[in-house]
Amino acid sequence: MINSTPFSAARDSARQSRRPVRRSALALAAVLLLSGAAAQAQTAAPAEGAMLRLIRGLMASGTLSQDAGQALLAQAQAEALALRPAAAPAGALRPEPGDVRVPYISQTVREQIRDEVKGQVMAQAKAEGWAAPNETPEWSKRIRVTGDVRVRNESRFYSGNNSDIEVNWNGVNEGAGYDVNRNTNLSLPPLLNTTQDRRNSWRSRARLGVLADISETTQAGIRLASGNDDSPVSTTQTLGGGLKKKDIWLDQAWLSFKPLSWLTLTGGRFSNPFVSTDLLFSNDLNMDGVAARAEHALPGRDLSLFGSLGLIPLEYSSDSAPSRSRAKMASQNKWLLGAQIGATWQANSENRLRGALAYYDFRNISGELSAPCALYAGADGCSSDWSRPATMQKGNSLMLLRDIMRDPLNPANTRQPQLVGLAAEFRPLDLNLRWDSKVAGGKDLRLEANYLRNLAYDADKIWQRSGGAIVNKLGGEGDGRADFKSGGSAYQMQATLGKSETLARGDWNVQLGYKYIQPDALPDGYNDSTFHLGGTNARGYYLGAAYALDKKTSFNARWTSSKEVYGAPFAVDTLQLEFNAAF
Repeated sequence: MINSTPFSAARDSARQSRRPVRRSALALAAVLLLSGAAAQAQTAAPAEGAMLRLIRGLMASGTLSQDAGQALLAQAQAEALALRPAAAPAGALRPEPGDVRVPYISQTVREQIRDEVKGQVMAQAKAEGWAAPNETPEWSKRIRVTGDVRVRNESRFYSGNNSDIEVNWNGVNEGAGYDVNRNTNLSLPPLLNTTQDRRNSWRSRARLGVLADISETTQAGIRLASGNDDSPVSTTQTLGGGLKKKDIWLDQAWLSFKPLSWLTLTGGRFSNPFVSTDLLFSNDLNMDGVAARAEHALPGRDLSLFGSLGLIPLEYSSDSAPSRSRAKMASQNKWLLGAQIGATWQANSENRLRGALAYYDFRNISGELSAPCALYAGADGCSSDWSRPATMQKGNSLMLLRDIMRDPLNPANTRQPQLVGLAAEFRPLDLNLRWDSKVAGGKDLRLEANYLRNLAYDADKIWQRSGGAIVNKLGGEGDGRADFKSGGSAYQMQATLGKSETLARGDWNVQLGYKYIQPDALPDGYNDSTFHLGGTNARGYYLGAAYALDKKTSFNARWTSSKEVYGAPFAVDTLQLEFNAAF
């Protein structure tokens, strides 16, 4: 049953808030009616007591001011005395029963009464935001709607020299595992396409957000977005699919509080709080958890400082794993801890330099070899299954996670369904530099550089962690330590000529960049999904251009060309043509 009490209380409150307006409107109507009647009929008057009581009632309710009321009262009393019956002169008409005399109210008094009542009514209407011209309710002024729509034509061109065995390891982990025993399984694992071009794929992206200024210090935001799946690095939706309806995902949901003018605290699901490029974090990536961002401009100097802290939960292990076991697994949580400091220096009107240094600690995301597990006897998974990555693209060094026991009655034919995990640990140090200047008659020029080094990278420790069970050895043909090739560094350089953001009609830019990402410089699950089709172990260049056809409406073109750093050959070129609009 719905409790109607709150609704009744709200309705009573609304009625009470409207009573002054109604009283004022009724009073105005009564006075105007009387004054109009007085102007047209001089031969009748209401009973003396009724007129006086009406005026005193208007004064008591506050509709008439004391000064105006007293003047009107005195005039009414005087006119009442003047209109008392007297001896009629010979031949004069005598009042008949039922005749009413209306006292005359001067034009000046009528206008004063009308203006006072009208002023009170309009003042209250304006305060409540329902009668002033072009006004909207107060709450609507604190709500903003934002969004953007993109339509993209995308083509992918693969090299004819590519290896045709690029395992989709994320697909392996999403299932029950891949049986590596050739006696019981002769099929290949799920493979990525590396040879067949994909031309003229039509794709789109739509995002719609609502921002609320709750108070001067508190804000909230919600955003919905399209997407093929729940990938954290892309909100792009491939069209087609039999013209089926497309999915909508919760892309952002956050609250922020500003306890100090220079400090903002945010919690929920929010945009990336760190200054970064898509070398490490995709531009579409949002983060969960809590973050703090500080900004402070030094007085009297063209220098401002900023910094960010983030506590980002990446994944929690299941509360009920193993699902078919009375003995449950202890809680295992994966985290990203991030800290960044930086500064922006306005050297002069044409030159601005920004630098930022960040340290990220990806905790508990590396794979672990399980305790011996007897899957043949009905065991519900193995002890380290939780350590498989929650999301993957490709490129990182991977290891087998399960130590699967063999059936002593049939060891050769015991199934070995394996899962894979990250063989490296990740604690990247990230340096970002950006210089904005003017060249060639005042055109904007932006130069950017990003260098990243995984301070936790150690090839020997990676090999030891895996127990020699690295499954994508990224070099060589054997199975030994000497065949393992990887690295822990990455960098990106980019130059942009023209407006960095094409917001006004006629704005344009051209862009040139180069990326180099060794396999274990960073987790492959969170960076740009276009370059090399996502992940690490990639190097190559990209070109781009944009032109604003109208306000916040632009046409963009981008070409990327990349290939592997180590391992089997895999090269791909991607062309993207886009029409973008934001509001």
